Amino acid sequence: MIGHSEKMARRSDHSREELYEMVMDTARTIVEQDGLRNLTARNIAAAIGYSPGTLYNLFENLDELIIHLNATTLDALYDALASVRRTGEPEMDLKAMLRVYLDFLEENTALWTAIFEFRSPGEDHIPDWYREKVGKLMGSVEEAIAPLFAEGQGAARQQAAGILWSSLHGVCTLAKDGRLCLISDQSMPQMAETLIVNFLAGLRSRIGMGPQNG
Repeated sequence: MIGHSEKMARRSDHSREELYEMVMDTARTIVEQDGLRNLTARNIAAAIGYSPGTLYNLFENLDELIIHLNATTLDALYDALASVRRTGEPEMDLKAMLRVYLDFLEENTALWTAIFEFRSPGEDHIPDWYREKVGKLMGSVEEAIAPLFAEGQGAARQQAAGILWSSLHGVCTLAKDGRLCLISDQSMPQMAETLIVNFLAGLRSRIGMGPQNG
C-alpha cells in the first residue's frame, strides 16, 4: 500500500495530469514485462524519478492504481471491438469480434490477465465508473446479439451477453493455462467459434426464431 510515511524529496516537474499518464504508462510496462506481482509503488516511482509518496497524491493506495490501470485495458479492448463493422447478422458479427478479441489477448496477454489476477478488497471497493466500463464492454456483445431479441427483452439480452462472454473467457483461460487439450482436440479459436454457433442456435431455438432470422 502507498503510505503517508514516504519522506523522500518530491519533484514537481509535471502537472497532475502528466504525472498520471506517466504512472499509467510505467505501470503498464511493468505488468507487460514482469507481471502484476512486480507492480509496486517503489518500482513505479523509481522508473519515473519520483518518490513513492508522490503516488499517494494521485491514488489512495496501490489497489486504486491497479483499478485505473485495468480500466485502461478495458477501454483499449472496447475500442478494438468497436472497430468491427456490424452487419446485423449475429454469427458473422460475433465471429469478427472474436478474431479481434483473440488478437487483443495475444498482444496484451499480461495486461488482460492482470484484470483477473487482481483481487479487490471487496465489492464496495470497486468504483461505479469501473463497473460502467465493464458494462460498456458487455454492451458490445449485447449489440451483436440484439437482432435475436424483441423490444422489451433487454434483461434477457443482457443475461445472454454475460453468459456468452463468460463462456468465451473460460475457453481462452483454459487455452492460456495449457489445459484446453485435456477437454478437446480443437484449437482455441475453433472451440470459441463452435461455442458461438451453438450458443446462437440455442438462443434462436429458445425464443422461437429460425436460422433465417438470425
